[in-house]
Formats: sequence, C-alpha cells, structure tokens
Amino acid sequence: MDEIVLTADTGRTTGTRPSRRSRTAGQIPAVVYGLDQDPLAISVEWPELRRAITTDAGLNAIIHLEVSGEKHMSIVKEIQRHPVRRDVLHVDFIRIDPDRDVTVDVSIVMVGEAKEVTDNDGMVDQNLFTLTINVAPDNIPTEIEVDISELTIGDSVRVADVVLPSGVTTDVDPDEAVAVGMITRSTLEAMAAEEAAEEAALAAELGIEGEDGEPADGAEDSSTEDGGDSDSE
Repeated sequence: MDEIVLTADTGRTTGTRPSRRSRTAGQIPAVVYGLDQDPLAISVEWPELRRAITTDAGLNAIIHLEVSGEKHMSIVKEIQRHPVRRDVLHVDFIRIDPDRDVTVDVSIVMVGEAKEVTDNDGMVDQNLFTLTINVAPDNIPTEIEVDISELTIGDSVRVADVVLPSGVTTDVDPDEAVAVGMITRSTLEAMAAEEAAEEAALAAELGIEGEDGEPADGAEDSSTEDGGDSDSE
C-alpha cells in the first residue's frame, strides 16, 4: 500500500470562531498527540483528509502527518461531526510507534450461510458490528470475518469463536455474543396460532365445554336424558 502523507499546518488559533473560519476556508482543525510528546494544534485540508480516510483501510489508515518538515506516523483517533449536517468539525490524530501494537476498531463481516437457522424459518441477529483489536500498525486488517455456517437456533457465535488473523489479539469479553440464531416474530406467531388450533380441535373432539360455559357440540345434557324432569313419589 502506498504511504499516505498528509501535510498539516501549525500555528492555528484555537477557539470556536477561528475554527469556524478555518473550516469555511477548507481547513479542518485538528490535534495530534501521543507517545509522550506534547500535543500539536494543527489544521489539514479537507480534500486531502477525505482522500486519506476513504481508502480500503478507512479510519484505520496509517497517515504520516507532515508538520514543519517532520513526519508523525499516526492514525485517526476520533472525528467530530456536526450533528445535523455531518460536516467534519475536528479531528484527533494519535501518534503511533511502528514497533508497538495499536488498539483499533475493525468491522465485523459475517460470512457463510446459517442453513439450519434459515431452514427453520429463523434469522441471524448480529449483535456486534466492530471488534476492538490489538495489532501491529502494518498488519491492521480491513475487516474481521465471522463464519456463521454452523450456527443453530438458540445458539450464538461468541468472541471466543472468532478466528483472528495472525498477530491480532483482542481484550473483548470472550463470552460476548457476535451473532445469535433466533426464531423470527412471524414464525413465533405462526407457531402459537398452530398450537391454539390444535388445542381447539382436541377440545372439540373430547367434548370439553367452551369458554361461554355451553357444552361443546356432541355433548349431551344429562338432565334431559329421560325426556323430562322426574316426578317425586
């Protein structure tokens, strides 16, 4: 992969109004920190930043920030966006050491077909969409694949079941569910309706009284078996 270099300007004035003016001029306010070095207030050009974070690596792309002729190996730690327009308001970069693992979030992609689940009118519910991993900067995967082929209804694929690429570890609870095989609501309703119909048919067959207290069809009233009330002697 080609090295991503992003030129950053220093000396920007912090504060809401100066930051707004910078964004209007196409400059995104940012800060770079980490590795026991002082944080630097910088700004980067939006078109260049957009190109840097829209590669296959996404936000986990290794970006070499060039600040006053010096390069800082970094990744995007956080992007702040406008709550409505979704414009980028500010970016946090964190310096990284090429010889030390970094902690990043990587997308989880389910692969395979949970045939036993679908054959029983069920569905696969994905509970975890990203996984926090520890990995060397030059070995960050673009995604983590999770095979759901053996998933059954009522069962789950847990973090402990995920096969991680070589050199990748995670501190996420191994018992946390990634995907669960479950029965859909419509299937549950259909099963309940079928069970109710079977119970009603069985009740009619046995001559059990209905909910209104009247005898079911075919049940005889013992008081009229002899054709009328009996006279006392």
